[in-house]
Amino acid sequence: MKNLIPVLAATTVLAGPALAETLSVVGSWSSLPLHNEYEAPFWTTTLPDASGGDITVELTTHNQMSLGLGDIYPLLGQGVYDVAMTVGDYAVADAPELEGLDVPLVAVTADEARAMIDAARPMVSDIFRDRFNSHVLAIAPYPPQVVFCNHDINSLADLEGLKVRASGRMTALLLEALGAEGVNVSFAEVPGALQNGVVDCAVTGAGSGYSAGWWEVSTHLLPIPLGGWDPVVTAVNMDKWNSLDADTQALISSEIVTGFEDPAWASAQGALDNDVACLTGMGECASGEARSMRLVEVSDEDFNRARTILTTEVLPDWAERSGGDWAARWNDSVGAVVGVTIE
Repeated sequence: MKNLIPVLAATTVLAGPALAETLSVVGSWSSLPLHNEYEAPFWTTTLPDASGGDITVELTTHNQMSLGLGDIYPLLGQGVYDVAMTVGDYAVADAPELEGLDVPLVAVTADEARAMIDAARPMVSDIFRDRFNSHVLAIAPYPPQVVFCNHDINSLADLEGLKVRASGRMTALLLEALGAEGVNVSFAEVPGALQNGVVDCAVTGAGSGYSAGWWEVSTHLLPIPLGGWDPVVTAVNMDKWNSLDADTQALISSEIVTGFEDPAWASAQGALDNDVACLTGMGECASGEARSMRLVEVSDEDFNRARTILTTEVLPDWAERSGGDWAARWNDSVGAVVGVTIE
């Protein structure tokens, strides 16, 4: 017994530091509500508190680090940092199959969008494992990507002939099929591009456009999810994940759902309604001063035309570029939920 006590004591001392983990975390855009209201509180307070102080976090964001948007997940896979989160569309150059996560126009409400993204999650997990040496922890939404125009429009058909900044490849293809010209402009450059006529319209989240002051250089708002919901994927480097003990993995997996993913989704629909009110002055704006953009209603005819183009041209193009069995997997998962089949 006397010999056993020092051994137990030594084991206890060694076990303490083994439980302590410091995670280097790179968040999404620092100026937007998803980071400020959900990401930052989760990583800096919720998770460390739930771990009893065993997990500490060093948090920054990709724009604060001046990372190229296409570099965020590849660098994660290389272990430059432990956890990263950003829009899945930023990674499609390396993983074209990832475009199937965020398809325009197939989800109009937040509940529909979450059902779509939950159905896609097994595919996304495989993509991140194989392409980016990473394990998916959560998928949360930005608000749906709507259309801001510094041009007189009265319907979706009026986008024909206009130069439009798209929010992703599928959106660009859809715009071109509608007769518009897709233009590649970074988010930060859009206000100047709208003001100077480089683009006539631009697609982004309603809240993002409000926060970034796009209402100063736009006159019309088309509240159709032409750019999907821009899901933000949170992933952890696979080597780091595998180095964590099972209890730590379980804690992070559980807490990120209840402390980050669920709250972000729960507010998504209300955020859209608020953002539209803030941009147009039609309704109560809880975020600040309401603006006076003109709200352009989308007719059933407009919407059905765009959906037809999506299913007959845009999705088949994605299926061909992705190759393999991705179209079949999409049909059996996402397609079954949203009622769309890629032929």
